[in-house]
Amino acid sequence: MKITLLEPIGIMPDVLTRIKTDLKAINHDFISFDTRPLNEDEIIKRIADSEVVIISNLPLSEKIINSCVNLKMISVAFAGVDHIPMSLCNQKQIIVSNAAGYSNHAVAELTIGSIISLYRKLNWCDQQTREGLSRNGFLGSELHGKTFGIIGLGEIGQQVAKLANAFGCKVLAYNRSTKDLINIKQVALETLLKESDIVSLHVPLTDKTKSLIGKEELSLMKPSSILINTARGPIVNQVDLKLALQDETIAGAAIDVYEKEPPLDANHVLFDAPNSILLPHIGYATKEAIKLRGEIVIDNINKWLEGNPQNIMN
Repeated sequence: MKITLLEPIGIMPDVLTRIKTDLKAINHDFISFDTRPLNEDEIIKRIADSEVVIISNLPLSEKIINSCVNLKMISVAFAGVDHIPMSLCNQKQIIVSNAAGYSNHAVAELTIGSIISLYRKLNWCDQQTREGLSRNGFLGSELHGKTFGIIGLGEIGQQVAKLANAFGCKVLAYNRSTKDLINIKQVALETLLKESDIVSLHVPLTDKTKSLIGKEELSLMKPSSILINTARGPIVNQVDLKLALQDETIAGAAIDVYEKEPPLDANHVLFDAPNSILLPHIGYATKEAIKLRGEIVIDNINKWLEGNPQNIMN
């Protein structure tokens, strides 16, 4: 069986060598590429005869899936699978497994860090200091005592809630199903938006969550509130977000995800949005998370080879 790592996912060379050796011992070929493919034709060329493919967030189109007639399993080095044509994979009985849980702590910690950076204006303070200036009368805000709204109570949302509780926040949450969790009050989305000082997004991208936060939802938020998006870019209407920041409908935003992977276009709508922090999708990018991701991805394949697939997405 041919197993192909389509793009680099941060697995160290010595670990890749060990994986290749282990798979060869049970009569499987492991091929890895250390660059991202430039286009669909190159993707197809790399994986055309593969039974198993490992990818991160590189989009796989229906054309690619249809061109890979031997494909039986995709091990995704990412939590979300919105870049995979799942309906077609289900139709073709191609198993898709994700790297569930690998970045829970990394994303949750970035969420808290982004809030503190907004509240204490760390970028501005750094620049003031480098220019030989003072704080110039600046006063920041504390996370302690704030009402912290979490949209989406998956594993990452729950981890964020634990951290928010540790900072002394009152935690509200909106989730499509009720979960029995301590120190979290589940409320309607409208209630969360109206009452929260912080609104943090932790839902997957689906037809129902696309543009979940737009003009109407932003208008419900407090003028002093901030929005954090470490989930998926299209969950927020970015034009509406820019206008809300310009009009001071909300006080600030920290964004780590966009409609496509950075680098973004030079005229991106959020580049001149005031009181915002724009990050190049680093939520998952820690040494610890990347190491765990590689382990999960390979374990998904081994479990599938044993006839006991795990982390299956539908």
